[in-house]
Amino acid sequence: MTGTPGDEYMRLDVQVCFALHATSRAFDAFYRTRLRKLGLTYPQYLAMLALWEADGLTVKRLGERLRLDSGTLSPLLKRMEGAGLVERRRSRDDERSVSVHLTRRGTELKDRAVDIPRHVLEATGLDLVDLVQLRRTLDRVTAQLDAAVEASAAGTQPSF
Repeated sequence: MTGTPGDEYMRLDVQVCFALHATSRAFDAFYRTRLRKLGLTYPQYLAMLALWEADGLTVKRLGERLRLDSGTLSPLLKRMEGAGLVERRRSRDDERSVSVHLTRRGTELKDRAVDIPRHVLEATGLDLVDLVQLRRTLDRVTAQLDAAVEASAAGTQPSF
């Protein structure tokens, strides 16, 4: 192989980020067909998962859980509120704080969505043990990348 040193790392087929991107797009396509029946987009489904787990999250906390900024989350919640799935309530104690609560319709939607994770597991071809391990590995990668970004922003080197 000719080229400059390091060229082997510049190949698309060895990029983990590309494999993750391609996997993400495949997941999006898979979810799109199932979520259409529920009237949800994938980001809305993620928001519903977070709220089914802990109803009444503040918008700030929901954004943190979903890794979405307010410019993305606010229109998402507005559409979900328009669909009658959630309602936003301003805190009486702190006007700056807004919490998101499931409506009856939003709560009932969970019963229709309950089989989606099983369908995802089946579609991946992985068993539950492998899927859990993959999730743990991806969580570690995410934490390391977050630390690297934080360190870079602070002008320091991460301690790996």
